[in-house]
Amino acid sequence: MYKIKKRAVGPAKPPALYNIIEDYTEFDAPGNVTVCAMTEPEQSEAHARVLSESYDIPLEVVLRLLSEGGCYVYPQEGLLVTRGLFACRIDPTGAKPKQTWVLDVTQYAKAEQMMRSYGLTLEEASARVFYRTLPPELRTKLEQKNMGLDYAKLDRTVARGGDIKYIDFRKDWSPHFKRLCIMPDGRLVETGGIEEFAELHKITVTQARTLLEQGGILEVEGDVLACQIVNGQASVARFNRQQYAKAKDLAQTKGLHIIDALSEVGLSDPAMMRALRRVEQRL
Repeated sequence: MYKIKKRAVGPAKPPALYNIIEDYTEFDAPGNVTVCAMTEPEQSEAHARVLSESYDIPLEVVLRLLSEGGCYVYPQEGLLVTRGLFACRIDPTGAKPKQTWVLDVTQYAKAEQMMRSYGLTLEEASARVFYRTLPPELRTKLEQKNMGLDYAKLDRTVARGGDIKYIDFRKDWSPHFKRLCIMPDGRLVETGGIEEFAELHKITVTQARTLLEQGGILEVEGDVLACQIVNGQASVARFNRQQYAKAKDLAQTKGLHIIDALSEVGLSDPAMMRALRRVEQRL
């Protein structure tokens, strides 16, 4: 199944980058991606700026890759290689949309090995490694024109743009799609991007980034933020003092990990359970 979200673009808002979004984040890593596509003409500078911010790549490099295609290999920091590469693939025939993705360090190592073994370019090796990890359903769709979407069933504002112009395969906590945090009173609060998440919870951007990338807990003014990483995606809930105290007691008496104890508290809290059901209804 595919999910389609419309994004209204007013004069005071930044340009919309995507009008088709399909969620494959429940698939096994590293193929757990969010497919973000656009039928409207690409606004290259805005597109490059967001990718540059998301992936920590110089803006001029992203602009060049979006116009020419190719790969950017992250520079080595210290003695260890800790990051892979960013790739932009452009079909010279124009039959397929422009595509961008990121390889982690393990995938990058496989791409380098494939280059040496088969005499491939880094771009081709990167593509082969990346596509092999994707869900079979998605691989099949990518072989079809416009991912096999039935334009008669699409919203007119999406369909009128014509063919899909580009696809970004994303995993990051991006400002361009909202993610939910369950609050202690059962409210579902959406944030788009690490900065907005940090501002909501009155923590630093560094603290927010560490929590969302690594998971765990973070105490905030007596409350606690709990983050679980499932298939590379962050799932976040905030618990108040009383809920946190109950979880710590459960962890001590039952020998549970604090995250598991917080989950038990959340499942026994009527307000948070209602929030969980609302989350499930959105999926």
